[in-house]
Amino acid sequence: MSYAELHCISNFTFLRGASHPEELVLRAQELGYAALAITDECSLAGVVRAHVEAKQSKLPLIIGSEFRLDDGLRFVLLATDRASYGNLSALRQLSADPRRYHRRRRRLSRAVAARTIADIDEARWLSVRFPGALWIAAERLLDAGDAARCQKLIAIANATGLAVTAAGDVHMHERERRALQDTLTAIQLKTSVAQAGYALHPNGERHLRPLETLQRLYPTAWLAETLAIAARCKFSLEELRYEYPEEIVPPGETPTSYLRRLTEEGFARRFPAATTSEAARAKVRKLIEHELTLIAEARYEAFFLTVYDIVEFARAKNILCQGRGSAANSAVCYCLGITAVDPSRMEMLFERFISRERNEPPDIDVDFEHQRREEVIQYLYQKYTRERAALTATVIRYRPRSALRDVGKALGLDLSQVDRLAKSMAWWDGSRALTKRVQEAGFDTESPVMQRLFSLVTELQGFPRHLSQHTGGFVISRGALSQLVPVENAAMPERTVIEWDKDDLDALGLLKVDVLALGMLSAIRRALDLLSVRYGRRFELTDVPAEDPGVYEMIGHGDTVGVFQIESRAQMAMLPRMKPENYYDLVIEVAIVRPGPIQGGMVHPYLRRRQKLEPVTYPSDAVRSVLERTLGVPIFQEQVMQLA
Repeated sequence: MSYAELHCISNFTFLRGASHPEELVLRAQELGYAALAITDECSLAGVVRAHVEAKQSKLPLIIGSEFRLDDGLRFVLLATDRASYGNLSALRQLSADPRRYHRRRRRLSRAVAARTIADIDEARWLSVRFPGALWIAAERLLDAGDAARCQKLIAIANATGLAVTAAGDVHMHERERRALQDTLTAIQLKTSVAQAGYALHPNGERHLRPLETLQRLYPTAWLAETLAIAARCKFSLEELRYEYPEEIVPPGETPTSYLRRLTEEGFARRFPAATTSEAARAKVRKLIEHELTLIAEARYEAFFLTVYDIVEFARAKNILCQGRGSAANSAVCYCLGITAVDPSRMEMLFERFISRERNEPPDIDVDFEHQRREEVIQYLYQKYTRERAALTATVIRYRPRSALRDVGKALGLDLSQVDRLAKSMAWWDGSRALTKRVQEAGFDTESPVMQRLFSLVTELQGFPRHLSQHTGGFVISRGALSQLVPVENAAMPERTVIEWDKDDLDALGLLKVDVLALGMLSAIRRALDLLSVRYGRRFELTDVPAEDPGVYEMIGHGDTVGVFQIESRAQMAMLPRMKPENYYDLVIEVAIVRPGPIQGGMVHPYLRRRQKLEPVTYPSDAVRSVLERTLGVPIFQEQVMQLA
């Protein structure tokens, strides 16, 4: 007899669950479970991580969520199909404030399979709303009231005609996490483990148990019901399909034709035949045709048009903006006015941005004046409404300092000791430095309390603490966004946030647009405004000369305090050694002061060749064509991709 666990929370039920979603999936697969449901309390935040692991482990994953109402009703909803997943996701938004659960009973969807531990009145109330889709969950946790509770559930089942199913109320993937689970409970209650009392679970049974143990605890019929329920839950996150908004394409056009028209108009504007050489126009034309072919193959036209619409709004409102990152490799982005890297002056590799082989969604980062970015954000909410647009989440995780503070309090250390412990760790210290730093702070690292502290802090590091909103990653959909992804209202007024972060979205192939804030653009805007007042005419960013020798002379002396990208001490130390003379030199200088080139030993060979202290050699003409502009030294990711 196999088994499907239908009630399991991960550490995305913050300060309750004591295992990562991935750990739960791996353990269920090791134990030979038929399926596993991740049912975090009022949350779908951890299901994508579980989904990715379940795909690799070939374990059927069920998407669900646990709800606790103020009137005592407790139940789990499981998604059976795409429609019921949408209902569950939408219910998640309506139930964002736990204090308002009891007002949402009428919102419960009949399309979602439900389970509950209830009295007879609650069972009857739910059975009306979930006809043929309601089970009574019996969770044998071997505490003092276990037998009496099971007898009560059997009586409710007999009175209502509902079936009983086995479940585990799982909080951790293995019993050894019980100490951490107790610690999390104490942290949640803002007390110590010693003072938590009956708030702690009486034993460590809330873990994924072996099938042999489950067969001894549950009747065969109850175990069989878990498989019957799992068989009904066919939904997979693979079924989610992103649909672009329709407003971005004017009537009579398709996304493909509209993107082609805008690109051609931009090409004519950026590279007029009267002032641009035929060679430069031919080079850019070849890039455009290549890019548009790849964009059409991947069906990303609407994504480019969405970003173009945002940039056009900013320009209409006189808000400085600038695209950056891998999108700078796109001639189409340059023609659309999203980026400012002239493809006629640079060697572009569009495959760093979009590639047939990688099958990854494109990422276009657009910076806006930090003092006016909120105007852009509200434009998106006004155009697409908060029903169809939301910011992505950022998962705030435990780091050494925060873990030391919370665990120290949970173990009963006084506040002065907790403060000393936390301050002993620097932000760059990892778990390996923990014992050394605590010893330097004057603590006896061999004491039982410190040993327990080290163990718990090591386990807790990397656990999600709470969700925050991303600095500007937006997901915009054609229909109701809450039917696609779990959404909640942000603490900040007039904002809506998705529970998933950018890695979750990438894993499912859902596209986001990054609307970021950059203080330097605000400074440039003010500088241009001051120049306009001083000289009596309007100055724009395009009026800045492309190559000003005086600027490069200043940069070559390391006089770059307050100059974006090259103001760090490492950059200022490199500038006099390299002495950039043009824009491409500056691109190399910024790229070379990074961990990759430094750890790869690229810096000194490049400087020696640039200073003519070492000959420039190439193993072949093919390599020369890729590395000639960087003197035979691979510095950029694009070069590595081309060499491969």
